[in-house]
Amino acid sequence: MALISLVFPIFNEEAVLPVLIARLEALLPTLELNGDQIEVLFINDGSRDGSLGQLRELVQTRSWVRVLSFSRNFGHQVAVTAGMHHARGAAVVLLDADLQDPPELLPEMIRLWRDEGWEVVYGKRRSREGETAFKLLTAAIFYKTLQRLTSVAIPENTGDFRLMDRKVVDALNTMGEQHRFLRGMAAWVGFKQHALEYDRPARAAGETKYPFRKMFKLAMDAITGFSYAPLKLSRDLGIFIALAAIAYGVVQAARYAIAPNSFEPGWTSIIVVLSLLSGVQLVTLGLIGEYIGRIYDEVKGRPLYLLSEKLGFRDEDPSQSQSTNSRPS
Repeated sequence: MALISLVFPIFNEEAVLPVLIARLEALLPTLELNGDQIEVLFINDGSRDGSLGQLRELVQTRSWVRVLSFSRNFGHQVAVTAGMHHARGAAVVLLDADLQDPPELLPEMIRLWRDEGWEVVYGKRRSREGETAFKLLTAAIFYKTLQRLTSVAIPENTGDFRLMDRKVVDALNTMGEQHRFLRGMAAWVGFKQHALEYDRPARAAGETKYPFRKMFKLAMDAITGFSYAPLKLSRDLGIFIALAAIAYGVVQAARYAIAPNSFEPGWTSIIVVLSLLSGVQLVTLGLIGEYIGRIYDEVKGRPLYLLSEKLGFRDEDPSQSQSTNSRPS
């Protein structure tokens, strides 16, 4: 018998929670028939709708539900991290509450983990229903770029949907960086990993919690967290422009030496060169600023998240229901 922990980050998911619970309750007998026990951790990431009220009711009526509630919105990646910190299972499964990560795949993921010895079983999207052409295109560009920039092999067309053995979760729990890209971190720790392909359905209800702004931030966290390539690119671009400027100066000097009377100095070339150099300097400073900003966040040493409530943790000291979670040591 194994305890399997299911981790669901929740942010304004009032519309989808009843559907999710119905799907889980239909699945639980199948899992329990195989000798497994299930705990479900919901992490309320500062929801502003009725999600927390529904979660409180679930804790009262279902013994397998546990709830962590943040003091404010800390973000999806931090919410998943909190779930891993508090999960007790021999295996931990990360899923999105919108049911785009089908819980019906759990029996196969558990089988691959238990019977075939895979320590990470991650979902690989064969198709992505209900997503715009723009999102599909930007996702493809992002993964191709990430593959080229990083030395860590991060699988394409994957999200955070994965089952992880306890040893993998323990390894991830030692990693306390503020700007988190969990699918990259899970690839970095290694272990035996297997891709389970599936067709990703459309969101069951509600609206996406990852608009373009958040997707862009996640992409920046991924690139700056796993690659120094942007800094090297700035260096190489600076060297190239410096050499080009020297070559341009040599050509202009030669022209003047050969035919000084025909040489007509103009403002256009000056403005173009100055604008180009200024632009390169600003871009370079911006890239350096991204890394310095992340260093600043790490040096401050603030906790990843703060908890306002812990519900359903019946085997723990009640005095710990109001807690602050700092980084793991």
